[in-house]
Amino acid sequence: MSELSWVGSDKNFVDELDVSLVENVAVGRFGGNSSAGQYKNEDGCLVWVNGMGDWEFTMILDGHKTAASVALVINHFNKRKDEIQKVLMLPAGKALKKMDSFILDIFQAQDFMEACRKTTGETACMIVIRKEKYLWWFSVGDCILHVFHPELIALGERQLNQRSFYEWVGEVNTFEMPVPCYSTGKKELRQGESLIFMTTDGLTECPGVTFADPEAVEGIFNGVSVSEGVWELLEEVRMKGVRDSTTIISWFVQIGETATMPSDL
Repeated sequence: MSELSWVGSDKNFVDELDVSLVENVAVGRFGGNSSAGQYKNEDGCLVWVNGMGDWEFTMILDGHKTAASVALVINHFNKRKDEIQKVLMLPAGKALKKMDSFILDIFQAQDFMEACRKTTGETACMIVIRKEKYLWWFSVGDCILHVFHPELIALGERQLNQRSFYEWVGEVNTFEMPVPCYSTGKKELRQGESLIFMTTDGLTECPGVTFADPEAVEGIFNGVSVSEGVWELLEEVRMKGVRDSTTIISWFVQIGETATMPSDL
């Protein structure tokens, strides 16, 4: 298994672009431009890729005030890595059903909740798992998830999640409320090649770019590798003088199985 675990306070990538590959998964990081006033990076990510090729576990985080909450979440999940990966070795039906409650239990664990109360700042957090031909996601806050496939694009479907504001984990914590607020979903991937794309909002809120429109993001990847596409996106926001940091996780998935079709075809 290959992995990458990173918190922006460890290395901030201010004025520096980096695209690293974890097996087939490209991780792009840019800390923003110091000329625009940037001096820190409160993003983070966690990537685990099964060498057998049937699952990827990815997490992207966008912290607020400090990166302490980002480090807290990543450290907590790293401690549970063996348990999570054991679940992911199950068949997709069992694995993703179990993941619904398992991830929620991690966020609601008493030791984690207590650590959140003692930290400074809070973070948006999105977890995306690809298991066999299914995509599963769990999101607190405003990170973004797209899936690009020709059959879905033809029907105008690109962005899978609705960005949700005023949700965080950390000092301000949705899981402290009587009703925790988050979103989750599952998607059957279509037969053929899909591009899975996750990003923090530095990409979409950069002045002078149109990357809030997923079609503009999709166009960058036409005819290039995933690493080249991620680099081009980061280079564009760097050139436009963005201050906010941007973190991207993206990868191509090839699905051999047929997907659900309507009964009248």
